[in-house]
Amino acid sequence: MSAADGTRTGRPVRGQGIARPRVVLAAALLIASLAGLWILYQVQSMPMSDIAVYRAEGQAASAGGDLYGFTVTKWALPATYPPFAAVLFIPTTWLSLGTLKVVAVLVNAALLALLVHLSCKAAGLGKADRTAPVILAATALGLWLEPVFQTFVFGQVNLALTCLVLWDLSRPDGARLKGFATGIAAGIKLTPAIFAVYLLVTGRVKAAFTVLGGFLASALLGWLVLPAASIEFWTRRMFETGRVGKVWIVDNQSLQGLITRVLHEPEPGLLWAVPALLTAAAGLYAARRVYLRRGLDSWGVLCTAVTALLVSPISWSHHWVWCVPLLVALAARTRRRAWRRALPAAVTLAFTARTMWMIPHTGDLDLHFSWWQQPFAAPYPVLGLALLAAVFWWTRQRPGVSDAPGGRLPAPRVEQQLSSGSRAG
Repeated sequence: MSAADGTRTGRPVRGQGIARPRVVLAAALLIASLAGLWILYQVQSMPMSDIAVYRAEGQAASAGGDLYGFTVTKWALPATYPPFAAVLFIPTTWLSLGTLKVVAVLVNAALLALLVHLSCKAAGLGKADRTAPVILAATALGLWLEPVFQTFVFGQVNLALTCLVLWDLSRPDGARLKGFATGIAAGIKLTPAIFAVYLLVTGRVKAAFTVLGGFLASALLGWLVLPAASIEFWTRRMFETGRVGKVWIVDNQSLQGLITRVLHEPEPGLLWAVPALLTAAAGLYAARRVYLRRGLDSWGVLCTAVTALLVSPISWSHHWVWCVPLLVALAARTRRRAWRRALPAAVTLAFTARTMWMIPHTGDLDLHFSWWQQPFAAPYPVLGLALLAAVFWWTRQRPGVSDAPGGRLPAPRVEQQLSSGSRAG
């Protein structure tokens, strides 16, 4: 029989009889996972409040309304994104809110699968390790990671932005317009702008300025469509952290959230600003060092993402969807030694346990936690700081030291490349 018939000389092609059942099982697991989400929605209604905000922003942008003057939902949520985001949200007005919620769930499920795929590629896994069954099964399980689950609950855009940045920065240096998509992401939510600094400190000046170009293009488009709202946002609204929410509640998994709860002080001021500046410098230095000494751009991107989440005034728990590429990267680095597999397992547990929601936090109890409750109230900033410290420890060794049985680390990037300008693109 021919190869097109799936056999050669009457024998089944190796793996074909196994692959199909695995795809079916993985797809069934994903369907069961989404069904579980739907059942949970029936038992306890999920507000998907951010979808309502996005739709209201789109309505204001299309009708020329006051973009930063409205509030929606029973929580009186205002618009907090730049005007460019409101322009992108205009298509959400073409659907009813109920239909939009269904679409948001399906789109986020597809984006989660895409993020798993991009994470596997960024981690250096081959095609054999990122087959359809693996991607589908990982998507089904990844839905229950707390940051991912919260993204579904609120109808957030975090998965879309993470995919955009990871796809862009995973491309080879010198790729056409590398950095532009990251700039667009920064035009929607400001925090991805930190990746321009990462590219700059690692000597990729052209890509860093391309990020800036993408960001300016988004701001210009927002100004052309919504000139008054653009002036209002860039001169006033972007500095009003209070519009986003209270910094001291457990929902805020940033360094500032951790410090406010530890100090029992809702406005820590310099007691937060100084550690944040030090963390930003240390995090970017760790990202630069792992890129130069280990040649691991993916880990540099992860360190930069974690740094951004730490130093941002507010990083809601659903902003930590970077846990998906982090877990994939950890699994890829530790799978050759059995005892090291405990590390990704422990980190997975931390991102699944939801400890911040288990401790009493109604009212202002967030500001009155005892010392032993603090780590449970801030698992993600604790993990983020531990990650940066681990990268410092890992890169302290001389480049090229054996890191796995029978193998060596990737050839380090030569630091002189920065001064010679050979990586300007």
